[in-house]
Order: sequence, then structure tokens, then C-alpha cells
Amino acid sequence: MKLVHIVVGIACLALVGGAAVWGAWCWYRVRQSPLFWRLLRAGQVAVVVEAALGGVLLILGKKESGLHIIYGLLPLLVSFIAEQLRIASAQAVLDSRGFESAKAVGELPDPEQRVVVIAIVQRELGVMVLAAIVMFVLIGRAAMTG
Repeated sequence: MKLVHIVVGIACLALVGGAAVWGAWCWYRVRQSPLFWRLLRAGQVAVVVEAALGGVLLILGKKESGLHIIYGLLPLLVSFIAEQLRIASAQAVLDSRGFESAKAVGELPDPEQRVVVIAIVQRELGVMVLAAIVMFVLIGRAAMTG
């Protein structure tokens, strides 16, 4: 069971780290990438599985330091908060440009709509890339303290 925990932890690092690096590159290049979102979502799932495995190990009597447990659980919290910020970021872009809703953007000419959509996508990508970086560091620290 501990070996599975280690393997899933390595998968977490690889997926979240890959999402962070690829997402940062896409953000810098102002391009959309379905690969980033797939890596990020797979990394988030792996983090949930890893936390569940850690919980099972604790129930089975495996002793771990409190620091390892904190570093292991914080990526879940970071991911949850980042998703909330991602949702709010679209509204922030609309508010900064004086739009009441997405419907108001739909009334703009196509080139102007595209500018607003790109701004929203960039903001969402930036939020999630930062979250992936923080998650990667936390998962790495959990591995070091385990």
C-alpha cells in the first residue's frame, strides 16, 4: 500500500508539474491548450487519490509527521480555492471592461468579443497555472517530509 502511495505521489508531481510548465508557456504565448486542462484535471484527480491513500495508510496505523499530512492535504485546498478564483476571474474581466454580463459581450462586434474572450481565458489560465505551481511545491514538500 505504501508503494502505491509513493507511485501516485510521483504521478501527482509529474502531472501537476507538467501542467504548471506547459500552462506557464501557454500563458506567456497567449494560446489556448486543451493539453494544459487535461494535465491539470488529471493532476487534481491524482491529488485526491493520493490524499485518500494517505488517509487509508493512517487508518491502518502508519505513523507520519504532522507536517507531511499538512503538505499532503494543502494541495486539495489550493485546488479548491483556485477553482473559485478561476470562476470569479471571468466576472472580474467583465467588470473591468464595464459589462454587466456575458450577454452584453455577445452584442459586440466579433473582433471585440474575441478580445474579451482572450482576456478571460488568459486570466483563468494564469490563476490555474499559479495554483499548479503552488500545488507542485506542496506535493514536493510532502514527499520530502514523508
